[in-house]
Amino acid sequence: MGIRPRVVIVGAGFGGLAATRALARAAVDVTLIDRRNHHLFQPLLYQVATAALSPSDIAGPIRAIVSDQRNVRVLLDEVTGVDKAAGHVELGSGRTVAYDWLIIATGARHSYFGRDEWAMHAPGLKTIDDATAVRRKVLLALERAETEADADRRRALLTFVVIGGGPTGVEMAGAIAELAHRSVSRDFRSITPHCSRVMLVDAGPRLLTAFPSALSAVALDAIEQLGVEVRLNAPVTNIAHDHVEIAGVAVPTHTAIWAAGVRASPAAEWLGIGTDAAGRAVIGSDLSVPGCENIFVIGDTAACKGPDGRPLPGIAPVAKQQGKHAAQMILAAIAGRKIKHFRYRHFGNLATIGRSQAVIDFGRVHLTGFLAWTLWSTAHVLFLVGYRNRFAVGMSLFWNYLTFARHARIITGEIPADVRPATSLQPAE
Repeated sequence: MGIRPRVVIVGAGFGGLAATRALARAAVDVTLIDRRNHHLFQPLLYQVATAALSPSDIAGPIRAIVSDQRNVRVLLDEVTGVDKAAGHVELGSGRTVAYDWLIIATGARHSYFGRDEWAMHAPGLKTIDDATAVRRKVLLALERAETEADADRRRALLTFVVIGGGPTGVEMAGAIAELAHRSVSRDFRSITPHCSRVMLVDAGPRLLTAFPSALSAVALDAIEQLGVEVRLNAPVTNIAHDHVEIAGVAVPTHTAIWAAGVRASPAAEWLGIGTDAAGRAVIGSDLSVPGCENIFVIGDTAACKGPDGRPLPGIAPVAKQQGKHAAQMILAAIAGRKIKHFRYRHFGNLATIGRSQAVIDFGRVHLTGFLAWTLWSTAHVLFLVGYRNRFAVGMSLFWNYLTFARHARIITGEIPADVRPATSLQPAE
């Protein structure tokens, strides 16, 4: 018996898992490497950040997910480099893992456009740690506001600023508005639905720029009806622990959340290849690295163009289709066959605005309102890994729709003695 081909997959996100599953019955040995032990359903992270869901509802252990694939082994480690000449990946533990075929699906990280110091004051949403950190900031602000006697400081505590008008920002702002205006007001004695101020800020002229302008207008109207104050054409010029400067005007706040930009992982640096402006690896139309037909880059890490010549968006369907295609490329090459270049099948863009509003772009067909929200909810539940997670999330979404309840309002870690006040700042008009 000959030696079985060795396939190394870096990253257990949507793309990495799709590739792993596509190789389930293949006569290859797969090594799946990730620096975390769980697969995360990132589109619902904002629900964890706003206490609607628990982290375990949207995550599952990688080993359990692939336990029925006997040709897969899982390594908990971090890839730090790729030696293309030697044919192995380098790990943070000092080990190396040899490959015959390599699929890199390491995703993206936050981008603060050169102002990395903002990260400590305005966390983004990419991991469970990010989501629980945001949840902690939001809930602590509400708790402190309940007993704060100083009017200016209380106003700052009850001001929440979401930076970025894409789907994540819109969904986050809407969820915070519902949490602050409806879900918690009945549990507090001095916080009423009208006390909190939720702002959604974007430097561009409209929300949801990846959607048609008509749907952007619908989203703007829907989120304003939730009580969110939208600022467009308003770049953020500074972020500190007690305020955000919007177009040069300081807005006192203790809770800023970043949803304005992402940057790809350093995979292109490992491979020594070119990148686009977002740091994504420039690859061929078959998803392979130029000059290395046995290395594929997929998902948010890859700069891949669609049929219209525009870069494909960083969404789950793109990563899943690319993961499957990369696996098919490997199987075809092993069998001595040729396969066509990758072609993305677009099934639509979805974004939700609160508990019963959403917008969906199916191309020629646009959906809004409750019907769009129902389809959004159904799609997200079905995309979750594991029947338990689907049931838990489905029931939570249904219960929250009926009652506005947020059952995951737990503040973990040591409670600080105080929150630093906003000083010498005047609220924006």
